Amino acid sequence: MGTVPVRPHPKESRVPIRRSTKATRPKADSQPWLHVNGIEIQEFGSVRMFPLGLTRDARMYSCQRLNQILADTQILYSLYKKHHWLMRGPTFYQLHLLLDKHADEQLELVDKIAERVQTLGGVAIGDPRHVAEITVIPRPPNGAEEVPAMLSRLIEAHETILIASHDAAARAQEMGDDGTNDLLVSDVIRTGELQTWFLIEHLVDTPLIERPES
Repeated sequence: MGTVPVRPHPKESRVPIRRSTKATRPKADSQPWLHVNGIEIQEFGSVRMFPLGLTRDARMYSCQRLNQILADTQILYSLYKKHHWLMRGPTFYQLHLLLDKHADEQLELVDKIAERVQTLGGVAIGDPRHVAEITVIPRPPNGAEEVPAMLSRLIEAHETILIASHDAAARAQEMGDDGTNDLLVSDVIRTGELQTWFLIEHLVDTPLIERPES
């Protein structure tokens, strides 16, 4: 009597046979992959579709405005560090420390603004060479300036960012982007205004000690 061949169940025949590839792969080692080139997976100026309850136009607009403010804030941070290093004169110690404190606070803003752009599905500007192309803050001389000129340059940079931030915050609110509005008002504007006040008071021409009138 012949043997009846066993046929696989119809469903089983549809299941692909998975073969391990461990035998064909080289053993893992600690050698890093160097000189890896990849394609650009998202262009600067574009936004991905994130389910944030905001229109694409609103997110696109906010990303554009935030990236401009981000670029200018990175330049302001660099100006603070430059003038922190090059400070001199009788108020060196106080201003040296103050400008470094302001620089740290601006660096925190850089991170917050960049992360907001990413949250909206955009691409935050990060390369210093790209920043230099789009910033509207004038470039200072390569050498050291007089102290009043250093402080005035910082104040003017602050004003540039504050004007843009006030306008962008109002527009973002109109478009329903409360998160961007909150970031600009609560962080960028309030920090910028406070730092501007501290700088302005150092430019008041008043003697440190006055002789009392007889």
